[in-house]
Amino acid sequence: MKKKFVAIAAAATLVMAALAGCGSTSTTAESSAPAETTASEAASTEAASSEAASTEAASTEAASTEATTEEASTEAAAAEIPADLSGTVSMAGSTSMEKLANALAESFMAAYPGVTVTAEFTGSGAGIEAVTAGSVDIGNASRNLTDDEKAAGIAENIVAIDGIAVVVDTANEVAGLTSDQLASIYKGEVTNWSEVGGADQPIVVVGREAGSGTRSAFEELLAIEDQCAYANELDSTGAVMAKVASTPGAIGYVSLDVLDDTVKTVAVDDVEPTVENIKGGTYALSRPFVMATNGEISEQSEAVQAIFTYLASDEGKALVESVGLITVD
Repeated sequence: MKKKFVAIAAAATLVMAALAGCGSTSTTAESSAPAETTASEAASTEAASSEAASTEAASTEAASTEATTEEASTEAAAAEIPADLSGTVSMAGSTSMEKLANALAESFMAAYPGVTVTAEFTGSGAGIEAVTAGSVDIGNASRNLTDDEKAAGIAENIVAIDGIAVVVDTANEVAGLTSDQLASIYKGEVTNWSEVGGADQPIVVVGREAGSGTRSAFEELLAIEDQCAYANELDSTGAVMAKVASTPGAIGYVSLDVLDDTVKTVAVDDVEPTVENIKGGTYALSRPFVMATNGEISEQSEAVQAIFTYLASDEGKALVESVGLITVD
């Protein structure tokens, strides 16, 4: 009886061991599956991270290439001017181009200290006469050259575009004029602001002196050359601004880049005098800024040629825009 009990106990022990073994195997299998999944997910995450890093690297490389290309373009333009350039460049002419000429002289001499650039402001006509006579290297004109000037061998080098703004005193209620109304005012056919929608107030017609590029361009654009009835003919853009600002009922015209809040601008044919409108070709009163040379640019001194190379560069274009003018391309 005792032996039979021992046998039964032994059998029970074997069954328990077997069951324990089965449980252990099952547990191991279940533990193994999550481990494999975790490894797979880790591999997937690593691949995604690698792909993201690769994309970011490609984006950075593209941006770097673009920046390098732009920098190379600017450096290429600058490389055309020798760092040790020396010489002199003399300019004379348009008072409307004073801001541009002074800014150009200052910036160019800072970049090329071996070159001395001087500028005088004597009016467009005088500037063309000076370059024709050979007394200056560049004649600044705020208008296109005439056929006679071109026939004399003077080259018309347009470096910027300017708008001519029509200005009145700040108390004037008139916001805009048509080209015909403006022409009639300057010809003396309309003499009171009430005739063009304003107050009952006499119109004081202010303009530039004979020979001024601004005056020539203004009159030519309105087809009123030699027909104007000026109350005041002043010898500079600044003088026109000051006269209009201080004279009730006054009207004048000035270069777009000198505008300030001492005067009020008047729309022409319902178009305001803005850079955007001039670039878009919708504003009627715009003109070129010309740096004329006696002969083509290639025939000039190395220093004069460098001035034009500089103006055509990115830095030169930024300079043109910084004084309120419009680049030619």
